[in-house]
Amino acid sequence: MEIRLLADSYLKNEQLYLDFMNDSIELDKDYFSEESVFIEESPDFPIYMGRGSEKEKSASFTEAINIIMNSYIETPREIHMNGRFWHSLMITKRDYLFDLYGQLITSHKDFIRIIMKPFDWESYIYKCVLAAEYIYDTKLESEEEKQYYIQLIINNIDMYNYIIKYSIFRNSHFILNFFRAVDELGLTSLMKAKIKNRDDLGKDERYGRRVFLELNNNYPVIMAPFLQKDELKKEIVKALANYIDHETLNKIGNIKYN
Repeated sequence: MEIRLLADSYLKNEQLYLDFMNDSIELDKDYFSEESVFIEESPDFPIYMGRGSEKEKSASFTEAINIIMNSYIETPREIHMNGRFWHSLMITKRDYLFDLYGQLITSHKDFIRIIMKPFDWESYIYKCVLAAEYIYDTKLESEEEKQYYIQLIINNIDMYNYIIKYSIFRNSHFILNFFRAVDELGLTSLMKAKIKNRDDLGKDERYGRRVFLELNNNYPVIMAPFLQKDELKKEIVKALANYIDHETLNKIGNIKYN
């Protein structure tokens, strides 16, 4: 399938928004370049998880990650890590996307926010592409394992969002080991929780973010991105000990802290 790539200035082109809304996209318009990418298949998948219940958001993330992993992630990395490719692909899916999100788009700003979100850690497509790549690259043998890791990422989406901001931690070894360690320690709920009675830390501080901040601050003295899972568990517990007294810490999950 040929995907005609958008021109470099497409994000500022309001005519693209108007033609998308009016179902009048034309390949000879100036928002398209002369470049194309060829892919074998292009199944639809959700691209916006900013609405709905937590269950609905989780289902959309799961569907998107699975479809990207099964149908797109084998493309060269310069394609599937290129925002212009994904946004160009979205133009070919106008009817599908309009049915899902059309009622949410009332301005060019909404169009950018929902359909053409810049391809970085805030983009739902970016989050799903990275997750799909991490799991695919790990070469897991069973479908059950793949789904386990997908759910680990989704269940820890706040921490995942925080971690993928930092390039040194943006690798499959660390991401999957980190979330598996958190799961095996029984800390998933705690990591999402707000830290109470610590105004010095700022507003809306959560244990998971502070743990990651400790790991980041200790790098490269402690090479957290490259630790094995059991070593990483120890560092996670040490980091938590900066925010929870030791007696309480030993009562949480599967932790034994001395």
